[in-house]
Amino acid sequence: MNADIRFYFDPVCPFAWMTSKWVRQVQAQRDYTVDWRFISLRVINADVDYDAQFPPEYEARHTAGLRLLRVAARARAEFGRESVSALYAAMGRHIFDGAADWPNHRSEDQVRDERGTQEFAEAILAEAGLPVELAQALDDATWDAEIRQETGEALALTGKDVGTPIIHFSPPEGVAFFGPVISRLPDEDAAVELWDHVIGLASFPAFSELKRSLRERPQLAAFGVDTDSVGQQEDWHGGSRRQKM
Repeated sequence: MNADIRFYFDPVCPFAWMTSKWVRQVQAQRDYTVDWRFISLRVINADVDYDAQFPPEYEARHTAGLRLLRVAARARAEFGRESVSALYAAMGRHIFDGAADWPNHRSEDQVRDERGTQEFAEAILAEAGLPVELAQALDDATWDAEIRQETGEALALTGKDVGTPIIHFSPPEGVAFFGPVISRLPDEDAAVELWDHVIGLASFPAFSELKRSLRERPQLAAFGVDTDSVGQQEDWHGGSRRQKM
């Protein structure tokens, strides 16, 4: 698929979801095409001791992300690359924003154990207008080779010391970067202004990194932060809240 932007996401990453919403804002105003691609945090951390390195919920979260990416891979194979856009949007709404048909919005902790289950995936597929039978891919590890390949593709563009999302500008020749990581969604005018600044940096061939590890909790219902509030600031290392360096 020829696209103006390649956006690599893991569906359980809150910062990828926030950045994706910003990209959709810009896409609507600039008429960009976006190819939504896969990067798995579970694959990236395949050799990491989760108990020693991460908070206790991370392994289950990352594993659920891999399972949902299997569903996305099957949807893409059977219904085309365009289907991933609607599917990822539905995933993000259910995981982070609360879907309209789930009136009792629950916290991140309360829904964590349900992610990656068939019931959870079927609700997402139905919202995206896709057959619920695609949820059978949750346990189908034959899709993992494709997910690993695409994860490797993303890391080859940026180097390995990154998290999600990764955005590839003007592929295949254009540059790719991790981020930008944002905790709040800008308004429509600010969204385009921010985009132009990011493109300005990315267009300079010698530019490599602009970073700090302090982040606000994202303005997402799953984290108990509404759009009128500012989330608590936390220190992230290498794109995640690792317990040890």
